[in-house]
Amino acid sequence: MRSFTTHDLNKQVGDVTDAAAKAPVLITRHRKPRFVMMSYEHDQRLAEATDPRRAYGPGETPDGVASLFGDELDRLATGEGYGDEP
Repeated sequence: MRSFTTHDLNKQVGDVTDAAAKAPVLITRHRKPRFVMMSYEHDQRLAEATDPRRAYGPGETPDGVASLFGDELDRLATGEGYGDEP
């Protein structure tokens, strides 16, 4: 991933946005990663992706996924299967 500083962003906004139009870019401040800039289209592709590693915010978790976690948490809370091999 290409990297720019916040100073670069302020002074070379055209170069940074051109790069972000092609692929996400990292924006650093004081040599630490702070932001990622990407095109709207790339963001939409990420939002629509069916990646199983997707993180959900509060209230966004689909019922099927939530029930999987709920069932497993209930099983662990009651001690069922603790120490058993899968």
